[in-house]
Amino acid sequence: MKTYFRTALLILISFGAWAQTSRLTGKFVDAKGEALIGVNVVLTNPNDAKDKHFGPSDVNGRFIINRIPLNTTYQLKATIVGYKELTKSVTISKEFNNLGDIVLQESTNELNEVVVKGKAATMVQKGDTLQYNANAFKTAPDANADELVKKLPGITVENGQIKAQGENVAQVLVDGKPFFGDDPNIALKNLPAELIDKIEIMDRLSDQSQLTGFNDGNTSKTINIVTNPNRRNGQFGKVYAGLGTNDNYTVGGNINLFNGEKRWSIVGMSNNINQQNFSSQDLLGISSSGGGGGGNRGGGGGNRGGGGNFGSSADNFLVGQQTGINTTNSFGVNYTDNWGKKLAIKGSYFFNNSNNSNTQSTYRTYFLSQAANQYYDEQSNSSSNNYNHRLNLRLEYTIDPKNTIIFTPRLNLQNNNSTSIVDGLTTDANNQKLNQTSNNTTAKRTGYTFNNDILYRHSFAKRGRSVSLNLSTALNDRNANSNLVSNNQYYTSNTSSATKQISVTDTKGYTLSANLVYTEPIGKGLLQGTYNVSFNNNKSDKVTNKFNPTSNEYSVLDSLLSNKFDNDYLTHRAGLGYNLRMKNGNLNLGANYQSAELSGQQLFPRTTQVETSFQNVLPYLQWDYRFTQDSRIRFNYRTSTNAPSITQLQNVLDNTNPLFLTSGNPNLAQEYSHNLNARYTFNIPAKALTFMVLGNFGYTKNPIGNEVIIAQQDMVIDRGVTLRKGAQLTRPINFDNSLNMRSFMVIGFPLSFIKTNVNLTSSYNYSKLPGKINNQLNNSNQYNFNQGITFASNISTNVDFNLTYNLGYNQVDNTLQPQLNTKYYVHNATGRLNLIFGKGFVFQTDLSYYRYNGLSDSFNQQFILWNMSAGKKFLKSQRAEAKITVFDVLKRNNSITRTVTDTYIADVRSNVLTQYFMLTFTYNIRNFKGNS
Repeated sequence: MKTYFRTALLILISFGAWAQTSRLTGKFVDAKGEALIGVNVVLTNPNDAKDKHFGPSDVNGRFIINRIPLNTTYQLKATIVGYKELTKSVTISKEFNNLGDIVLQESTNELNEVVVKGKAATMVQKGDTLQYNANAFKTAPDANADELVKKLPGITVENGQIKAQGENVAQVLVDGKPFFGDDPNIALKNLPAELIDKIEIMDRLSDQSQLTGFNDGNTSKTINIVTNPNRRNGQFGKVYAGLGTNDNYTVGGNINLFNGEKRWSIVGMSNNINQQNFSSQDLLGISSSGGGGGGNRGGGGGNRGGGGNFGSSADNFLVGQQTGINTTNSFGVNYTDNWGKKLAIKGSYFFNNSNNSNTQSTYRTYFLSQAANQYYDEQSNSSSNNYNHRLNLRLEYTIDPKNTIIFTPRLNLQNNNSTSIVDGLTTDANNQKLNQTSNNTTAKRTGYTFNNDILYRHSFAKRGRSVSLNLSTALNDRNANSNLVSNNQYYTSNTSSATKQISVTDTKGYTLSANLVYTEPIGKGLLQGTYNVSFNNNKSDKVTNKFNPTSNEYSVLDSLLSNKFDNDYLTHRAGLGYNLRMKNGNLNLGANYQSAELSGQQLFPRTTQVETSFQNVLPYLQWDYRFTQDSRIRFNYRTSTNAPSITQLQNVLDNTNPLFLTSGNPNLAQEYSHNLNARYTFNIPAKALTFMVLGNFGYTKNPIGNEVIIAQQDMVIDRGVTLRKGAQLTRPINFDNSLNMRSFMVIGFPLSFIKTNVNLTSSYNYSKLPGKINNQLNNSNQYNFNQGITFASNISTNVDFNLTYNLGYNQVDNTLQPQLNTKYYVHNATGRLNLIFGKGFVFQTDLSYYRYNGLSDSFNQQFILWNMSAGKKFLKSQRAEAKITVFDVLKRNNSITRTVTDTYIADVRSNVLTQYFMLTFTYNIRNFKGNS
């Protein structure tokens, strides 16, 4: 009862505090009426210097300053590089104050004076946005945006993934606009650092939340690159070409044509030295090169050691490097413009072609009883050729100030051809052979996905009252044609088998959904009512034919490996939420009621019907409290459900590797998850210090994991299939629960006496993954601790270095077989140095040291990867550069990965790029119409 009383009292106090304050809004534009992004707005009380308020302009040039005392006169100051400073007197006389359009005049001579004499502030907290001044960080003259971003306090990089405040960066915007869709790497790798004026870190709301003004807690970590106003008119970019030993080559470049709001960007590259630029949308079928050991990984995952180009699962190279040797060809075009005052258009086309060749050796230990330990040793050679076309379009049409339409279609076309040769051997605890397989698989896959959203929003005359409707369509169609030739030996029964078959799989589906949102101002907060309906249909048809030696054709239908399945999933969700804006923060709470119906029908080879319904209450709560302008804490609690996929529901055997059969399960139930997140941030802008600590707890009821049957003797399984001793059958099932906990801390600060920025990071993760082996439950308890430190130089544009050290400790405890509990360490130290000296001479080197302890004997090792280059800049303004590069000076490059799942531990070694020398020529294009 005391808790409820305190909560009620807090709300009443917040109402009273809010009632005494006001809001100031306006929009900054240039002389042409174009919006100005990133204008610094300071509101100061002439009679009280401590009474200050801040509010930067957003991507539309608008600013909002809340919680301003009524009946007070302030001095407003607006500044942005390239424009004259504006000061004016503003009297706050009513609850809502709108200054309308504020025109800033372009600066000329005084700009250079300010840049030379003024000292740039490193960072500023602007409400919910942390803004960095790019001029405060020194990078090489031809550095890209990613090299600048890595120097910012609080920004870290893990396995190629940019993280801000401990969270993955989901999108990079350029002046508030998408750049090549949702792929953050393209913007960071292709925009020159000298173009950037400011970098903003924010939690971006969804389009619907931005339009309604109701923060529902569904945010994504976003970086917004604010370009220098004097770099928004002109042409810039670079082109390069290199030729090396071992027939290695690289060629590519980017060109950007900026003319105010009208912007064209073109990127392209072709190389065979493992330089890639992938996103998850480019990888249909690309991760299917292995032999298939381990089966369905719906409940798998685990800790992965390694760094550099390490990693064998798809998760490890979505935004980084794919293992093996890669030849990549890519091309992209991005376009943004305003067509009149009402229509804004943003679109991109991106093409990727990747030819991958990979050789791997894998060693797995399975969590069985001690007397029946089982080990699997695999050698595989695979290749794949993947083509991907990705198109994105975004149209924003402002009918009038009260009506807006946003149209966002997205199309993805893919084609993938792959081959793999797998040789696998299973042994027992006494090193006796159980079975052996040799598989040769070729596959051709094609597919497309199409997504489209139409969002309409209407705001009423009463401020805060609005209605919005989002209509979504999603289509997908994937086809696969695979050919398998397999020879298997089963030593315990002294039998063998041979398989020769062709499988054709056609999977297609669509989703139709509508989301209606109504907001109404009540009291000093905002009430939101929502209704969502979604219908999802998926169909899968798999036909497998065996080879008939009599007719010399694939004419024998194998009903055990064929299946036709139709799956429908219908959900209705209605909810109420209330967003209370308090004096020092926001409180957002509510709940949704969801009714879901899952209907699955197997049509071949036998007819079965699955009908399941679910009713759930999904509460949520978000509390955001600001102690000061630079210190805040945020709690976020959410619940969600996850329905099983059609692959998990389809009851059909997959014998791609006959020693590792997999099957679906039509009796799966949905998952229900709770997630609690807490984050505290503290910044001291004057000292460029940032501190962030994050805690996350997740609990899932009915999680979908793996049930594995490892035959201890020949046994008959579903529909008369014989599972030979040592072979495995894996299928998904529901478990009681799973949980995970994560904590992360980062401290960023400068060391002024050596002009270096420092990032200290520390993380701790725990997860409990349930699995079942031979009807015995195994809980895999996984612990991971990582400690890192990074030194990034800020000396000058001619001296640039970066030093990083990371120590990872991993521990896995199993309830089924404690003697297989494991501990291992991964040490990784990297150093990078760029020097420019004399008349344009350039020296670059990077060194990476890896050390592993606690892996399998042959995988415990240490090695150094050392790259080095030297060159000379020449031509006007030193825009051209010729350099020679040595990759892997010591010939020690390596690739090792440890993967821990709920059923096994695996160590994987992949082939890597070997030493080569390369001569490269680069030319930088710089032609701006504004001031430098």
